[in-house]
Amino acid sequence: MILASSDKKTLRQTLVAQRRGLSPEDWKLRSQAIVERLSHYPSVQDATCILAYFSIQQEPDLSPLFSLEKIWGFPVIEGKNLRWYPWKPGEPIAEGRYGIPVPMVQTEPIVLETVDLILVPGVAMDRLGYRLGYGGGFYDRLLASPAGQRIPTIGIVFEFALLPMLPRDPWDRPLGAWCTEASTSGSPSK
Repeated sequence: MILASSDKKTLRQTLVAQRRGLSPEDWKLRSQAIVERLSHYPSVQDATCILAYFSIQQEPDLSPLFSLEKIWGFPVIEGKNLRWYPWKPGEPIAEGRYGIPVPMVQTEPIVLETVDLILVPGVAMDRLGYRLGYGGGFYDRLLASPAGQRIPTIGIVFEFALLPMLPRDPWDRPLGAWCTEASTSGSPSK
């Protein structure tokens, strides 16, 4: 299904407003349930290097996962692409482009060929694995790259944002799996 960009924009605004409308307690409980589900995923347990995100606009908060002994990478927008930098709990975080938190100390970026898993935030996902983001195309470009195509992915959204079907464009690629506070799809694969 391909809809006009205004339809995607309206859907995006509605779901972000719904997410922002969660009480702090509800947001925290839902986020904790997602973290609990993710911690049992074999692909999370077996991974050495995971790309993740710092929560903005009341996205699911994955920060309790970051204490797992992994190499954690977080995105920094550079031009039209994401570059990933390692970060450990306790290290400083700065505000990057669009108000997105980024590792303050940006040493050598993570080489995508060393990444075992990507935890992908979204405004919404559908049961086929398609994702609706904020509209910048950063994750679309990452997932379309040769390295990005080989890395397993798990889309992270709250259950109310897991829809039967999303509008999509020809360049959209489905993610390998999804995780909400109430459900998960199968093991991520590429």
